[in-house]
Amino acid sequence: MSIVRDQFKRPGEEATLGLHIPHAVSLSPAKGEVFIEMVDAVSGEVLHKDHRPNVITLDAGILAAILLRDPDSRDHGFNMLSVGTGALGNTLAPNAPSPDQRKLNAEIARKAWSSTTFRDASGNAVAIPTNIVDFTCTYDEGEAVGALNEMGILSTLSSNPAILNPNPNTFPTRDVAVDLTQYDILCNYLTFGVITKPNTARLTITWRITF
Repeated sequence: MSIVRDQFKRPGEEATLGLHIPHAVSLSPAKGEVFIEMVDAVSGEVLHKDHRPNVITLDAGILAAILLRDPDSRDHGFNMLSVGTGALGNTLAPNAPSPDQRKLNAEIARKAWSSTTFRDASGNAVAIPTNIVDFTCTYDEGEAVGALNEMGILSTLSSNPAILNPNPNTFPTRDVAVDLTQYDILCNYLTFGVITKPNTARLTITWRITF
């Protein structure tokens, strides 16, 4: 699927609600974008800010099919954000993300969402389900420290971030005979020029998906 660019408003708002991805209708027309902000934990100074489109992987379509066929067959839909240091290509301008990607190349941390927020077509937070969802995750001081250049949304088998069940395929390998029900599934993937996160900074990532 090609990268799609869209503009929305106010990614930082939160709403008190839950999201259960197994009841999503389809990922085939889905599109996404990512808002990134890193601030100094003491002063609040903005150290890095970015907004860019992402790639929805081919495996996201398989996850949708799994959950539509049997919503109870998998405990989690989009439930964690993974960050890493393994984007291929030039450090400042890595290779574009591919929909064939099945896991991060060098994952260093993953974490569950701090909030999920439904939004209307104008980008306003709403308390009823819509086809636009913000998934927000914050890595605090001491978390995900390193030269980050890749990230992705996961559907994991375990709710414990320390328990990894990565797909055995390494990009560009994509064996369609692999049974994804046995592994964590990478649903969205993004590469970017290095963001060096020190242990004194907080990194907040909002991944907006429009279904």
